[in-house]
Amino acid sequence: MTADQVVLTGIVGRGHHGVYAFERDQGQDFVVDVACTMDLGVAARSDDLADTIDYSALATAVVADIERDPVNLIEKLADRIARTCLRNPRITAATVTVHKPQAPMPVRVGDVAVTLTRSTAP
Repeated sequence: MTADQVVLTGIVGRGHHGVYAFERDQGQDFVVDVACTMDLGVAARSDDLADTIDYSALATAVVADIERDPVNLIEKLADRIARTCLRNPRITAATVTVHKPQAPMPVRVGDVAVTLTRSTAP
């Protein structure tokens, strides 16, 4: 398995995810980082966009995942985004971090986030 990755950080979308009614009603910004594992050797040699993934299309797909139907947990949202990444046949694994910077917390915290990795391996 290759260790090559395409990484996008700080993708922002507005979603209505959460377990509380006010989160669903008001919505909030979610920030997502994705690291897609794939063989970049062909693209490195060819210097052709057709041999890699289109970063713009990937970022747009991530925002669409954030902004579509609400879920209770950011774990579920991270899984949704990882599965979107894996639809590209070049990507063999995706590590996704979903940040929920305005998460309702009883104490002051800088960030709440979950990170998960999914792969095409059985």
